Amino acid sequence: MLTDHPAPACEAFVGRDAYARRVEHSEQAVLAGMLQSAEDFAPVEAVEAVTGVLATALDALAVSLLVADLSGRALVRLTHHPAADGPDRRHGEEAAEILPFDGGPYEQALRHQTSQVLPADGRWTVLAPVTERGEAMGLLEIDLPAEPDATVVAQIAQAAHALAFVVIANRRHTDLFEWGQRSIPFTLSAEIQRRLLPAAFTCESGAFTLSGWLEPAASVGGDTFDYSLARDLLHFSVTDAMGHGVASALTATLGVGSLRNTRRRGHTLVVQAEEANRAVAEHANVRGAYVTAVLGRVDLGTGRCELLNAGHIPPLLVRDGRVTEVDLPANFPLGMFPEEPCRAGEITLRPGDRLVVVTDGMRERNAADLDLSAALLGITGLHPREAVRALSDALLAATGPTLADDATLLVIDWYGTPGRRRSTGGADTARASTGQR
Repeated sequence: MLTDHPAPACEAFVGRDAYARRVEHSEQAVLAGMLQSAEDFAPVEAVEAVTGVLATALDALAVSLLVADLSGRALVRLTHHPAADGPDRRHGEEAAEILPFDGGPYEQALRHQTSQVLPADGRWTVLAPVTERGEAMGLLEIDLPAEPDATVVAQIAQAAHALAFVVIANRRHTDLFEWGQRSIPFTLSAEIQRRLLPAAFTCESGAFTLSGWLEPAASVGGDTFDYSLARDLLHFSVTDAMGHGVASALTATLGVGSLRNTRRRGHTLVVQAEEANRAVAEHANVRGAYVTAVLGRVDLGTGRCELLNAGHIPPLLVRDGRVTEVDLPANFPLGMFPEEPCRAGEITLRPGDRLVVVTDGMRERNAADLDLSAALLGITGLHPREAVRALSDALLAATGPTLADDATLLVIDWYGTPGRRRSTGGADTARASTGQR
């Protein structure tokens, strides 16, 4: 059993050292129990089993996992209730209660990546971010009968970090978490598009932080983003397939599949683009189908960023208080002229730079009312994870809730310091957003 009582102030140094060892041993025992429970129980029961270990250790009154909704604007409490009535959405005995963001402590805990301790009705609630490498999956909510001290709060934060890995491991085997995150049913085209996106939308590393976001149209428009981190290179892409609906999603599948295949075979950006060009032209089931794209590759040691633009909106560089388009050699969209050679360009990123790639859904129709450059300059202090959501919110404010085309964003902050990042509970809190949006 863990204790939340600090060592007495008069305790000798040896006593304090022994106390620290007892606390450390208890924490290790809890983590070991969490991991064993994750393996012992079925994937749909793993989170309940793991959080149950923590609840027992802390004499908790209640414990819940709140997952981030796919809209990026709510948290969802997943529970198991045999009764027919209950929270907002049900799937058999599974229930999902939606908690919209309201600027309160739940939203702030997620956005700022800091634990919150809230007194209420004779109990204390601790909210700890469930995060891995900057990807904010949700919150661990635990109710305690007494005010927790710093040691207990730190222990809960560590458990929440471990819970992130439990979620990552078990969501491969069940639809429960994906179902919980979907407050709006997906169409077939949206389902295909979802499978083309990376498993994590955010990635923090020593040299950079990256985050992507896709705001889908009512009829999916074929947008995707992707990235992969090698030992010394960061690969990324943003693509936009022609058209809407299932046909567009299938064209996007061809483009992304080809790009991933050639990237994983170690080919250059030019070869990746030329292979995708031929693949879309040869295999697309819509005559004249094409995919616009920006492909990128950053040397993590030098900041050298190679970029290839295939008929896409130019990338934007935020540097020294200015937003400029990155001038690159022009190429046709992929699939338009299959034998046409491609050319790449390059820039060298400097510490403090922010590279932004968007699709035309951020510029077309009513989206033209959004001053993108001004919006980018207004959110320079936000972590990329929050910056993409702020831009998406600004877009919806300009266009209304229903987009005519997908709007996709990829934001890369460059720090120029390769190596280890300094993280707490799965996030680099020094890079976290600290102000209100």
